[in-house]
Amino acid sequence: MSSTEATDPTAADGRGGRLAELVAREGLDALFVGDLTNIRYLTAFTGTNAACLVGPDERVFLTDFRYVERAEAEVGEGWERPPAERDFVPQLAARMKGRVGFEDAKLSVRQLGKLREAVGKRAELLPAGDLVEEMRAVKDAAEIERIAAAAGLADEIYRWAIERGLAGRTELEVARSCEARIRESGAEPSFAPIVAAGPNGALPHAEPGEREIGAGALVVFDMGAQLDGYCSDCTRTFATTDPGDEAREVYELVRTAQAAALGAVRPGVGGRDADAAARVPIESAGHGERFGHGLGHGVGLEVHEGPRLAASSEDEIREGNVVTVEPGIYLPGRFGVRIEDLVVVGGQSNRNLSGLSKELTVVG
Repeated sequence: MSSTEATDPTAADGRGGRLAELVAREGLDALFVGDLTNIRYLTAFTGTNAACLVGPDERVFLTDFRYVERAEAEVGEGWERPPAERDFVPQLAARMKGRVGFEDAKLSVRQLGKLREAVGKRAELLPAGDLVEEMRAVKDAAEIERIAAAAGLADEIYRWAIERGLAGRTELEVARSCEARIRESGAEPSFAPIVAAGPNGALPHAEPGEREIGAGALVVFDMGAQLDGYCSDCTRTFATTDPGDEAREVYELVRTAQAAALGAVRPGVGGRDADAAARVPIESAGHGERFGHGLGHGVGLEVHEGPRLAASSEDEIREGNVVTVEPGIYLPGRFGVRIEDLVVVGGQSNRNLSGLSKELTVVG
């Protein structure tokens, strides 16, 4: 962590109570939370071993002896923090009764078996879906400012990389130098940067290699920072000298599709409808089959969160979501183009956290 705010218990105040309301809404007596990212969201705890039990009548936090002092500093007074052994699942199971939900998308089969054995017949364990993730999808003002700070830092690293140039350097060299620069700035990469030149750019999740970036190439450059626990995500496609008419046409097509999608992202719109807004111009130009991934995803404590913006999504966009908008076209063996912004969904208007120009920028 790089700021005291990241461990301020007040940052998580009220979340346990809101979760308790969701638990009751689902007809549960309590929810067992073992995912560390969800625990951090609920309590501000940043250690590596903890669990919570949340219900209308209780909010229990357990960690082992290694993290007692950290929990005292990070976890708010609204949580009961009884002393615990390193293996505290039996201790928490002893407090379970009635209908107890668990995070079925996060709990492994082995962990669930251990929990069932510890609970015995005291409680009925039920899959509860993504209740905490549902809360996390809507960011509060403090979370948005942390994400904005991470996005601003990533923009700075982009500008730094552009000043150093791309042509004549390897993809791996550019990616590693940016990772190092992010860490020197007091943050961490939110994911391994993608630097994909020429034909490699046609691979949406290409891994940087020893390929030297040549002249006249399009370079798909995808990077984000994690600052104070919160992530950013941004992609730009650059050119090294003039990439040619076709590449420019494809680039402008993606830029048009992204603008259409940005206009469609607003509260009440389905994730599939936002995705469709980007596909209309791309499909009309005959490149529909070359846009094979979803339009975007939520970003927060993790770089991939809800809601999903995709043809298969059943999510609805809500005010307070922070989402990527990233259409792309990928021509196998030739080149790819992706343009990605990070957007805060507002009630009246959206806030775009990605400050880099989307004009095709030629970088030497």
